[in-house]
Amino acid sequence: MFLVVGRPFANTICVILVIIRMKVLAEKRKELSQTILSLIGYLRRELGCRRCDFFRSMEDENELCILEEWDALENLDCHLKSERFRVLRGAMNLLKEPHEMLVHTVAAGIKRTKAGSQPAV
Repeated sequence: MFLVVGRPFANTICVILVIIRMKVLAEKRKELSQTILSLIGYLRRELGCRRCDFFRSMEDENELCILEEWDALENLDCHLKSERFRVLRGAMNLLKEPHEMLVHTVAAGIKRTKAGSQPAV
């Protein structure tokens, strides 16, 4: 049995990380990259989106990755049902193999420093 005193989650920050990995056909890489680049600015402005970045592997130029950071599962769910995400999924028809989408929920406690100063994570 655990005894909980105070508010144990009051100083906890939660972040949802989404990693989408894609292997594109070499002749379709430019087309898919342009589609993603045209969407990324809109995705960054969606409610709850803290980050949305697009990467290409240094080892394999046909391996692409999107990294998203969300503040809540509800906002991520809305994003996954959005028209822009449907466009992205449609563009994934250019892939060499099915994409991989990983979703991680990360919680970090905040350690308070001196009164009035910024919290340290």
